[in-house]
Amino acid sequence: MAIVHGGGADLDHWLVPFLEVLGRRTRRTWAPLYLRGLLGPGERKSLQPMAARLGLGGHDQLQHFIASPAWDDGPLWSVLAHEADKLVGGPAAWLVIDDTALPKKGEMSVGVAPQYCGQLGKKANCQSLVSLTLAQGEVPVPVGLRLFLPKEWTDEPGRCARAGVPETAMVPQSKGEIALEEIDRLRAAGVRFGTVLADAGYGASAAFRHGLDARELLWAVGTPRNQKVYSAAVQLVPPQGRARKPVPDEEPVEAEKVLAGLSWRRITWRQGTRGALAAKFAAARVRVGDGAVWANNRHLPGDEVWLVGEWRSSGERKYYLSNLDPGTSLRALAAAIKARWVCEQAHQQLKQELGLGHFEGRSWTGLHRHALMACIACAYLQHLRLAEHRRMSRGKNADPNAGSATLTKSAYHPACHPRPAVRPPRNTSPMPALSTQVPATTQ
Repeated sequence: MAIVHGGGADLDHWLVPFLEVLGRRTRRTWAPLYLRGLLGPGERKSLQPMAARLGLGGHDQLQHFIASPAWDDGPLWSVLAHEADKLVGGPAAWLVIDDTALPKKGEMSVGVAPQYCGQLGKKANCQSLVSLTLAQGEVPVPVGLRLFLPKEWTDEPGRCARAGVPETAMVPQSKGEIALEEIDRLRAAGVRFGTVLADAGYGASAAFRHGLDARELLWAVGTPRNQKVYSAAVQLVPPQGRARKPVPDEEPVEAEKVLAGLSWRRITWRQGTRGALAAKFAAARVRVGDGAVWANNRHLPGDEVWLVGEWRSSGERKYYLSNLDPGTSLRALAAAIKARWVCEQAHQQLKQELGLGHFEGRSWTGLHRHALMACIACAYLQHLRLAEHRRMSRGKNADPNAGSATLTKSAYHPACHPRPAVRPPRNTSPMPALSTQVPATTQ
């Protein structure tokens, strides 16, 4: 077997906690090799090209490592969560929920079906993964990627079984339900974050928002412009006529109409490569119409939250809901809403540099384990990036493995999820670019 060098001078040291949970020596051997294959040069990160670049005689052993259902990779996901928390976790961190799609041909790869593919901007044959990204500042670390099974698959248990889908995963689940399960997993692993962020694909679901509330989490999510809301002053009054239960003393109104007449203020949330990123924002306290149905498919008012509107320079308007504190400023609301962009950086890195979509196997286990290794590789690159940031900020004698590498120092401790006031981001020194120019050489 080839002896592989490169992949970063401290890669072996950084991988120690991962290797400790892998059990058998063969897995402790092949995991670093697979990671070096992902981190190394070359446009294609599928098994055969990686094996060739690593100087291996074939790819069979890499294939067995990545696709064998004989071992449990759950402990690796837990170590990834712990390491991500050390890098960027804390009360100021965001947990961003989103989708990422992998275009695929044919019908045999697990979860493949015609569905919306953001990469192509249209409905296409693809696999859709629910992604969870822990982020702080400009530093995202992917901590969860789980396949969504469309109806075409959950309606055919035999097809799922042939692809190695576990029985527990064969039941129909919405993406929001998958995301909530992943949040529970991350919290159990001790990951710390302040606010959950998601787009309207998740935020439009009352069940998803209620699930976050039940977990006592702060959140800011997208919502459709026609989401029905009540004013914060709405009251339930005694029933009249045939009504048997109290009813609202006002009719619900669409979100866009509530904000249309308000004053919109221009807010800059960060500096981009081409200058300040800014838009106009407006906000109002409302109660969402997501309670029990009371008449003509109208819903009773739920909890009081923020309704926020964003008016972009293109003329497009977007709408959001958030349960952040009533005293939160409009600038802080805008900063929270726009912090979601950072997960796109992680998705781009996973796909373009680390080969997330290059896996050519068809099984549930193989896809998720390849995704896991890509996430570990991305976390390592963020570790290097933050170490470089510390060296630039404090001098060349900074220890690359010292404590939390976040832009705001924070010691690790079990998750407790306080509800801090959200503050706008501070101006910080620029982060170095995230590079994957990590050689994988052989001897």
